[in-house]
Amino acid sequence: MSLALTRLDLSHFRSHRRTTLDLDPRPVAIFGPNGAGKTNLIEAISLLSPGRGLRRATSDDLARSPDRIGWRIVADLTHGPRQHQIDARAEAGSPRQTRIDGKAAPQNALGSLLRILWLVPSMDRLWSEGAEGRRRFLDRIALSFQPGHADAVLAYDKAMRDRNRLLRDQITDTRWYAALEFRMAEAGTALAANRAAAIARLQQAQTGAITAFPAADLALSDPAPFADAAAFAAALADARPGDLRAGRSRVGPHRVDLDVTFAAKAMPAALCSTGEQKALLISLILANARALAEDTGTAPILLLDEVAAHLDADRRAALYDEVCTLGAQAFLTGTGAELFDSLGNRTQRLEVTEVDGESRVRCPDR
Repeated sequence: MSLALTRLDLSHFRSHRRTTLDLDPRPVAIFGPNGAGKTNLIEAISLLSPGRGLRRATSDDLARSPDRIGWRIVADLTHGPRQHQIDARAEAGSPRQTRIDGKAAPQNALGSLLRILWLVPSMDRLWSEGAEGRRRFLDRIALSFQPGHADAVLAYDKAMRDRNRLLRDQITDTRWYAALEFRMAEAGTALAANRAAAIARLQQAQTGAITAFPAADLALSDPAPFADAAAFAAALADARPGDLRAGRSRVGPHRVDLDVTFAAKAMPAALCSTGEQKALLISLILANARALAEDTGTAPILLLDEVAAHLDADRRAALYDEVCTLGAQAFLTGTGAELFDSLGNRTQRLEVTEVDGESRVRCPDR
């Protein structure tokens, strides 16, 4: 079944005072000068999924300046024969609210309604920077396969924060720790299992795939003892004396790293060239999309920010061909319309310009 946004309405969202787009299931090529508001447009789409979007911004940061009266995103969605409307908004100084088909819903409910994957320029540093970004990247992949993964992450983080508070306050009552460690172990085991399953599925999706992008070998730096809740709880209890001295939890899936290797060269991603690192990222996003299409019968929505500028003409054409073969509605941004020439009539084109500090969007084909 096809999954596509058919209408997008932004109000006071970053540089977009008011933008309304009518769309069809084809990929969308968004072009215009730097600073015109292209990334703001796809950031709004990323907020139709659980979490804080592709920039991880706070609700207040999303509001258009200098108005700061809050923001709103309304999207019409078709999924095969079904139609839905998502309404995400936040008043000034208030948290984000989500409504699905007119009814209030938690953000995590969006994960069961549609899958959205993205690749943005800030992710180019993923293989060379700290492990936190790679864990977040892996958790987004796991969430795409298992919408309940968000609940496991939230439960684990809350239990860990509460345990860390006890550690910082030098509380030694074992009863307090036992209860929190049980919750940490229960949520952490589910979290670790989802991550391991996501890695296995990505590996499988890369096998035999016809693609112009390199395959990657993936592994967790330390999968044990998080596969068993009892063993994990015991490890937390054993680590308590050292954790009290450190004032934080030093054992758990929050410390695990994602190891990525360029398979053909047996070379860690961190040691690859900049071009190879970008190609590996694209390969993993495509593998994720391919696996979701196979598992659910529906390709996810793809947000690919400035990806075309870093590829030669052959690789760009190969990427576009793979996206179209998937049948995915992809939103691709770039500074010039010529970057999308090889898409031909397979795409919708949107030109974004900036006029007096406000983003304007037009469709040159209409």
